[in-house]
Amino acid sequence: MADKIHVEVAYALPEKQKIIAMDVAEGCTVREAVLMSNMNAFFPEVDLNTIKVGIFGKSVRAPETQVIKAGERVELYRELKIDPKQARANRAAKSGK
Repeated sequence: MADKIHVEVAYALPEKQKIIAMDVAEGCTVREAVLMSNMNAFFPEVDLNTIKVGIFGKSVRAPETQVIKAGERVELYRELKIDPKQARANRAAKSGK
């Protein structure tokens, strides 16, 4: 039997957030942990197979192959509504009036 490690999977909206703590087998990939979290039971709009993910704020480029380590928190990232550069430009233009 494979050893288990403790990890977390997190997702947040401005008004609601959820962190799921769970034990997974050593060697589990980031994507497998995301799928096991069943986060879409709380957030039906989330597609666990395609959502962008990161670990402690750092993007994971290959979640299907990257192995998760004990104690790590996988974060599920929402699509941005506006490009941050454009948002700053909009604020600068507004404050300049």
